[in-house]
Amino acid sequence: MTVPAKRAAHAHTVLADADGTAYASLRHRPIDRAERYALGKGLRRRVPRTSLGEWQVAVGRPDPVAQIMDSHEGRLGRLVPIRVGRMVASPYGFLRGTAVVMADDVAHLPATGITPVVCGDAHLGNFGFYASPERDLVIDLNDFDEAHPGAWEWDLRRLVASIWVAGRQNGASEDGCGAAVRSCVAAYRAEVRHLAEQPLLSRSYERVDVDRLAHDVSDTTLGHEISRAARRARHRTSDRALPRFTETVEGRRRIVEEPPLITRLADPEVEAVAEALDDYLLTLAPHWRRVLGGYTFLDAAQKVVGVGSVGLRAYVALLEGSSPEDVVFLQLKQARRSVLARYVHGESAWHDHQGQRVVEYQQALQTVSDPLLGWTEIAGRQFYVRQFRNMKGAIALDAIDVEALADYADVVGHLLAKGHARTSGASMIAGYVGGSAKLDDALAEFARRYADQTEADHAALVAAVDRGLLPVEHGV
Repeated sequence: MTVPAKRAAHAHTVLADADGTAYASLRHRPIDRAERYALGKGLRRRVPRTSLGEWQVAVGRPDPVAQIMDSHEGRLGRLVPIRVGRMVASPYGFLRGTAVVMADDVAHLPATGITPVVCGDAHLGNFGFYASPERDLVIDLNDFDEAHPGAWEWDLRRLVASIWVAGRQNGASEDGCGAAVRSCVAAYRAEVRHLAEQPLLSRSYERVDVDRLAHDVSDTTLGHEISRAARRARHRTSDRALPRFTETVEGRRRIVEEPPLITRLADPEVEAVAEALDDYLLTLAPHWRRVLGGYTFLDAAQKVVGVGSVGLRAYVALLEGSSPEDVVFLQLKQARRSVLARYVHGESAWHDHQGQRVVEYQQALQTVSDPLLGWTEIAGRQFYVRQFRNMKGAIALDAIDVEALADYADVVGHLLAKGHARTSGASMIAGYVGGSAKLDDALAEFARRYADQTEADHAALVAAVDRGLLPVEHGV
């Protein structure tokens, strides 16, 4: 089965498995790299790079508060006040929780039509540390709930807007925010142009190790923060989580409650999680299926995570190996259709199972991924599964000054370009973005304008909460 022309324009003759997974036929020669670059450069006539600086409220723009309320459908009602509380806390918290709002906004803005796999929620806080299968600490994109084929500009727009919003929140001047955004976009351009010249396989091996990152960054504050955060991340492992997250009751270890963020499940729900994990094993590579099959399920609990995900079902499961200290914590997180899906190929998406979508697109965008990534279902709801304590960590944005923000923006710009270049369209994107600062300036203008819009939308949500339209629980 061939895929729609819009999707296949930048690849070989593209085919698809029965589940919709795309692959290229090796019997057809791809379009020459130089030709792809020229095609991308030619797109500037139809979509000038300056046009990416555009933002104004469109006539008929959906009310963001109504969009937020609609997104609460199907969530656990008792957790919705926590989600609202995390969004009203700050404009940056609002931005983190409202991928659905920004997806609708950017989908109606100028775009080139080049559609690699994108993160869909590439804000500044969705980059972080985690352990590779070799237990090296790496940094990369680390949230893929909204990942989907889509416009590369959507990811870059969301990232630069988040940089400006976070910069303002940290007390940076407008010039400082602009410098950070330009640093991010310049890094994105440089990386995608570099990778477009590399063999396809070489692009898939590019990765950033944390030790090298800490050594290479020029800002001392950021270097110290990376080193500090990395030390903390290396201690975030399952065995070190035992004293905090578990207790022994009547000779059996179980997960400790910390209401409202960690709550116990009724026995039938615990059993449903156990059954779902048996099915999940079948989605793993054979080696990891055998390894994890040597563990025994002990307990599961509901655990609140993130901002945008609050209220969706999210479980943490405790597994024990051949000794009481040999444990693994797994996280099962509900996956719903990406907020981007309705804007790409109408209402269609490649995956019927949204957990499988998250896993496969995470593996597409990251250089190395958690080997225990898989998917399953519970009571008709779709989930993806990953390690809960896998040396995960992040840069604390409130701990870095404006100079460090610009340096970190450079890092995440490189990482985003690396992810996009791993999938498709790198040569066309490289041809479009070019070697000048035109795109940097345009997206700096967009970021400033959209930061203003985010603050206005945040104020509207605060006002709606004050009027009693949404329930709220602060500080949780």
